[in-house]
Amino acid sequence: MALLELSDENYYTPEANKDYWSVSQYKSFCRCEASAMAQLRGEYKQPITKALLVGSYVDSYIEGTLDRFKQEHPEVFTIHAKRLRAEFRQADEIIRRIESNSYFNKFLSGEKQKILTAEMFGVPWKIKMDSFIKGKCIVDLKVVRKTDSLPYWGYDLQGAVYQAVAEANGYGHLPFYLAVVTKEKVSDMNIIQIEQSFLDMRLKEIEENMPHLIAVKNGEVEPERCECCDYCKLTRKTKVWGYSRLVK
Repeated sequence: MALLELSDENYYTPEANKDYWSVSQYKSFCRCEASAMAQLRGEYKQPITKALLVGSYVDSYIEGTLDRFKQEHPEVFTIHAKRLRAEFRQADEIIRRIESNSYFNKFLSGEKQKILTAEMFGVPWKIKMDSFIKGKCIVDLKVVRKTDSLPYWGYDLQGAVYQAVAEANGYGHLPFYLAVVTKEKVSDMNIIQIEQSFLDMRLKEIEENMPHLIAVKNGEVEPERCECCDYCKLTRKTKVWGYSRLVK
């Protein structure tokens, strides 16, 4: 069966997610297989957090689609739609900081939101790059609480997949950078290269995990529940268990 041909309009659709693996889907399966499968089946949808919406607000500015983003997300405005909510006024300040930093902008000057696909580990993958500078590097913009929170989010895993997919498409072995801006009172701005050793380690990790995850997504193996995420809390059957489980 032919795979869905990806575009900006259908990249995030359920159909695309069924046909392709992505970094976000891989992370979702690693966190909770049951939740990931429920999302694929359309039985559960993760809520959009304010933090994610603020990041998307800044992303849309970089893409040149901020006006459309505001139209599609009226929740960024106060109830009377007269002014931006406080967190998005801060996002506007972040945008002004980005505009004033010429060195930072060099890394965001590549082709925006470039979509590539490739087969890896026996299955099709998709990526969408914030800034693709052909022959030089791949850059992803990150709006985070603090710079030292970066390792928690596994962006080295993202870099490993992006680099491998770009290479599979004939673009060479490109370095991966994060263009990082923080949501602190005074935003910190940094360009961070994720060293090749981290990317190699993460790609190897993905390779080792994929046979099981592919079997889960294909319905060949029953998905495991993490019993910690919101989906598991919503669908958990009530039962009696011992107080000793709470005592560490």
